[in-house]
Parts: sequence; C-alpha cells; structure tokens
Amino acid sequence: MTIKDILKHYEEGSMTTRQVVDGYLEKIGNEDTDIGAFVEVFEADARLQADEIDARRERGEDLGPLAGVPIAIKDNMLVMGKVASGGSRILENYNATYNSTVVERLKSADAIIIGRTNMDEFASGSSTETSHFGITKNPIDKTRVPGGSSGGSAAAVAAGFVPVALGSDTGGSIRQPASLCGVVGFKPTYGAVSRFGLMAMASSFDQIGPMAMNVDDAAAVLRVIGGHDPQDSTSHSEDVALPELASDSVKGLKIGVPKQFFNENIDPVLASVVKEAIDKYVAAGAEIIEVDLPILESALAMYYVIMPAELSSNLNRYDALQYGRVSAGETINAQVKATRTEGFGNEIKRRVLLGTFVLSAGYVDAYYKKAVSARQELREKIEESFADVDVLMGPTTPTVAWKLGEKFDDPLTMYLADIYTVIANLAGIPALSIPCGDIEGLPVGLQLMGPAGSDAKLLDLGHWYEQL
Repeated sequence: MTIKDILKHYEEGSMTTRQVVDGYLEKIGNEDTDIGAFVEVFEADARLQADEIDARRERGEDLGPLAGVPIAIKDNMLVMGKVASGGSRILENYNATYNSTVVERLKSADAIIIGRTNMDEFASGSSTETSHFGITKNPIDKTRVPGGSSGGSAAAVAAGFVPVALGSDTGGSIRQPASLCGVVGFKPTYGAVSRFGLMAMASSFDQIGPMAMNVDDAAAVLRVIGGHDPQDSTSHSEDVALPELASDSVKGLKIGVPKQFFNENIDPVLASVVKEAIDKYVAAGAEIIEVDLPILESALAMYYVIMPAELSSNLNRYDALQYGRVSAGETINAQVKATRTEGFGNEIKRRVLLGTFVLSAGYVDAYYKKAVSARQELREKIEESFADVDVLMGPTTPTVAWKLGEKFDDPLTMYLADIYTVIANLAGIPALSIPCGDIEGLPVGLQLMGPAGSDAKLLDLGHWYEQL
C-alpha cells in the first residue's frame, strides 16, 4: 500500500493502525529471512505505538501527517535505546543515547519506526555485501544485489515490507539501490535534511532522503523530515518549499542531457531504455539540449579521493577508548590497533588507508587539494549548465543489478556503479531516481538532477512521468 492508501483506510475506518502494522510485520516475518532487508525489527514497539495511535484516533485527538504509517530506517540513523551499528562489527552492541533529528521528526509526525535496515558497513559499498550482518538480496531477483549502501532500505520497499524507508546518500547510496530495485529514491539538496544523529561517512557529501514506491510518498516523508535544524551546522537556514505535487505540462521544459552520460561505461540496452524515457518528456513538449561537460569524466576520481579522506577522519572516533567494541591489547596503541583490525571490514580498511594516504604529508597537495579544487570547478560548471537548461537527465546506473559476489572482489569495477550518481553529491544538488523500464525484468532508473533548492521541481517532474 502507498501512504495515501494507508491514510485513506484510517480515515474511512476500514483498517486500524494495529491491523496495518500486524500485516507488515507478518510479511516481514514470513519473507525477510530470504532477503535480509532488516537487521532488526521493532515488533513490540511498533505494536504498542499502533495501539496508542488507534486509541488517540478513537478519542478524536489530533494526529500527525504520517500517523500510523510504518517506516524503516537505515542502520546509521540513531534511535534512542536501540542498537545503531552502521553495519559494522565495531558497533554491533552500541545503543544510541538520543534520537537523530529525522527520527525525532518522524515520531512527532506519529510515523511508526518499524525497524532498522541492513547497509554496507559505514555506508561504504555499492551492493550491501560488506555488512557485518550478512548480505541483502534484491527482491526482484534474489540471485542479484540490491545496490548500496542503502540496499536494505531499497529492498524493504521493493519487497513490500514498508511503504517507505529512509536511506543516506553519500555518492549515490539512495538513488543507485533505488534504481536496481525498481523504486523511487530522492537525494535532497545538501543541507535540506538534517544530518544530526546520522553516522558520518563523508560529511561534505552525506544526505538523508526517502525511498518509496512512488514520488508522492517520497515527497510526503520529505515534508516531515526536511527543514532547518540548529543542531546541524550545514542545515539550510531556510526550508525548501515543498507544496503538493502537480502534474503540470512539461511543454517548454529544457532538458540537458550530458553527452558524458552515454559513453563506453553504459550498457547500450540500458542507454536506449533511458533515452526512451526522456523522449516521453520530449513528446509532451519538452526540449532536449545536449550538454558537454568534460569535467564529469573526472567526477568519480574526485569522489574517490575526497570521500576516503573524509571517511578516514570521521572513523578516527572508533578507537576503543570511548564507545563500541574493545579488543584486548597490552598498551593503548595495541588495543586500538586490535579493535580496529577486528572491528572494521576489508572495504573500510581499504578506504581508511586510501584516505589517510591522500591526506599524508607529501601527498595532500598532489591528491587531496587537487581533488577539492576540481570539485569546485565541477560545481561551477554544473551551475553554469543550469543557466541554459532546467534539469539534467540521464541514467542512474550504468548497468542493471548484477549477480551476488560478481564484483565483490573487484573494487574498481564496483566503484563504477556510482559513476553517474556521485555528480550530485560533489555539487550538492538534488537528484531523483525513478523507475523507467526494465531489461529482462531487471529495473532501470532514470535520474533527474536540478540546481540547488529545486527539490520540489524535480519531484514534480518525476510525478509527471509516473502519472504518464
């Protein structure tokens, strides 16, 4: 069911919150053992909250806009009193001492947090195969990956375990799994949704956003979780306006299609599916303008210099001295080394080593500072392109979902899965992935990117495509 369906049942009295929650919990219990979308399901809490909402509704009390809507959250967002592991062994027994802002706002809206979803360790991965708690399978084809790092959230929505879930997007971790699982994924403008209580992976990239079966549901959740938060220094001082979605005419819309999106990196069949989707806008009166942005060819390289540098800095806090897992050692240094060696997986170690290297004396100028400078140039070029076009469109991913284990031991090939998504994170702009077709039953995603603050415009354009 969609959020609108659920709320209509409540309004008509055809279903109670408890019935809805029990239905979703039963489905999770019956099917998730084979998919692995959830790390933990909050069954008792969800049922208790459902009963409380039913009682309040019976008494005629005012309820929040998401009252009784079950929502899953990625395992890197804090829920007070619950384990928050970030998919890592080093935090497998860490209990959160406060709520993240997004969780606090969902609770204030009377949404029901039904559980925490699996993810690549500390959001480092593109397939949800690096989690300490096991892999997640793609519900469309259980022999394939769901994408990552928010693969658990994408799988939970695609499998019908929840109508909507939250993910975090550092280089495509909402949009890429959304594309591979055939659901909607939205990365808001950087700063539009608070990061307070989100485990930092790469702080200048990270952004929380919704994943849902349709754009309308994603927008409904974004209205609740978005907006200024004084506890997040990167939070926008002004809220992003997000009115009800409209399916207005797209006549006159100028669509920029970067030529760098359709090169040797993309599956030619997938490219044709995406072009057919863009042509639907053109058939309704939009105009395609080819955009030449050579700097996009360096976007992935920039990202994989800056992101590991920020990650290696952020993960310094997991030192066995403050919280989390502790391994024995005769000295403090030995204890920290043992804890991090046993607590971190191979992909995290790889990125920490890379990040520490590019920040080290003698290399910081050659790599990190150059990447930061190039990132600024990319931002400027992207901004300049929006002087001529309203939106950029192209593929979300270069391929459909691949087989489990197929790329796990080939990190460079795995990193290419994010080649089209890292651009929005580097530039800090909003980006939306919507299902636009399939290849032999495997979903394909269309990605829309707009200038900073154009969140509502992108959601409207995605909604238009859905209605079509």
